[in-house]
Amino acid sequence: MIYIGVTGWGDHDIYPKGMASRDKLKEYAAHFPAVEVDASFYAVQPARNVEKWVNDTPADFRFVVKAYQGMTGHQRGEIPFSSKEEMFEAFKESLAPYRESGKLAMVLFQFPPWFDCRKENVAYLRYCREKMTGYPVALEFRNQSWFSSNFRSQTLTFMEAEEWIHSICDEPQAGEESVPTVLKATDKEKTLVRMHGRNTAAWMKPGGKNWREVRYLYRYNQEELLEWKENILKLQKQSKDIYVLFNNNSGGDAAGNAKDFIQLMDIEYKGLAAKQLDLF
Repeated sequence: MIYIGVTGWGDHDIYPKGMASRDKLKEYAAHFPAVEVDASFYAVQPARNVEKWVNDTPADFRFVVKAYQGMTGHQRGEIPFSSKEEMFEAFKESLAPYRESGKLAMVLFQFPPWFDCRKENVAYLRYCREKMTGYPVALEFRNQSWFSSNFRSQTLTFMEAEEWIHSICDEPQAGEESVPTVLKATDKEKTLVRMHGRNTAAWMKPGGKNWREVRYLYRYNQEELLEWKENILKLQKQSKDIYVLFNNNSGGDAAGNAKDFIQLMDIEYKGLAAKQLDLF
């Protein structure tokens, strides 16, 4: 199956006017069958939040849960836990409602641009995978070295052997801090595709004025989406379920592109939530 959705559900142009934030996931689930949870990156979520999200979505809905930033090296300063072991255990406890409901698609470990291909980082990937034994986990790099000519084959072989789901990216090709699109599944059951847009100028200026606001400012055109239709059809021959998540939302384009792509793939989802009426 092909699951198409977006990253997060808070800021998309699909909601009735004035809808409260607490009600948005219910409405989101009337449009898309899957979502990426980004709140989990900023803080390990309390059980009450996850239980609400699970209860707000239909039985066939799926969550891609982003790993907490302290687990991927994004955290600045000390982690708010006594040890790495405690941090991983707390995060796994937060996943319980997703697992119990059957709605956990995977946990996404997205590593930062400075996480390059070297021995100690390979060892840390093995540590993460061991800590997440029994969980479906996806791996996304932001440093080009993993897919350089010297390491590409080894990287893919390693991911397959260690049971990492490949998070395949469409993103600007902007040197060392970006990765190419590598259409190779490393798991026969699941593959993740994340559409970051192609705003090369903004991607290359981390820390600049309004950088975070414009980095994902991009709308995919018909030709680019058709290109990805062909890519998805190729990936379907390698992996049973494909999750396609649009992250190009600096200008509010993600939901529109996701809907365009659903139509282009000629998909009609069954079991979505009922849409809420906008009476006013």
